[in-house]
Amino acid sequence: MRKNSIDQDILYEDNHLIILNKRPSDIVQGDKTGDTPLSDILKIYIKDKFNKPGEVFLGVVHRLDRPVSGVLVFARTSKALSRLNIMLRDGEMHKTYWAVVKNKPTETEGHLIQYLSRNEEKNKSFVHNHAVAGSQKAELTYRVIGKSDVYYLLEVILLTGRHHQIRAQLAAMGCPVKGDLKYGYPRSNPGGFIHLHARQIEFTHPVKKELLKVTADPPDDKLWNYFCQAAGNSELTPAKPQQNREANTPRQ
Repeated sequence: MRKNSIDQDILYEDNHLIILNKRPSDIVQGDKTGDTPLSDILKIYIKDKFNKPGEVFLGVVHRLDRPVSGVLVFARTSKALSRLNIMLRDGEMHKTYWAVVKNKPTETEGHLIQYLSRNEEKNKSFVHNHAVAGSQKAELTYRVIGKSDVYYLLEVILLTGRHHQIRAQLAAMGCPVKGDLKYGYPRSNPGGFIHLHARQIEFTHPVKKELLKVTADPPDDKLWNYFCQAAGNSELTPAKPQQNREANTPRQ
């Protein structure tokens, strides 16, 4: 349990929201591992910081897979949670990811529209070019924004939010995320994390009605550090204006 250091991962906090930079080893909610989830750690943090008696409310707005890092939003009030869930459903929370891949995409940028079916037993999603029984439409855009001697950095913008969507769709086009054994990368990373990072989230504050844009640095890793340094030196391709997005489900 890492409650004593959770405050250093918090990117934004007010009476309605807590946004943090999730570490790749964290789990968002409890699972079969029995490890303490971020939801419980944050409740203890809030209770201690504000000396709150009784039960602390904390709503999980969306999720990130355990080996994934980056921006993660929690609601501190039921009002904020309700409004954020509606915004997520209506595609008003805009999420940008960074992914490192070894295989160069055929096109330097693209718009993927496919269908995903989920195998619960294997905890894995499968990509289809046409709708099949039980599948859901999965849509994203990507573009190459950086490269090293061996790897490529992709910026991925989710237009829908499906189970393992980025991991599955990039693998289906021959570009599995570095370290992602489940989706075909040949070797794991030390510690089991994968090079997929929720880089930025942008939405209107559910109560203050102000535009909120929060950016998270990737984990301290040699390859991530290389791309971050390149970004600081303006060697990455400048971002394009974000487009309207289709509704997201609260997952990815």
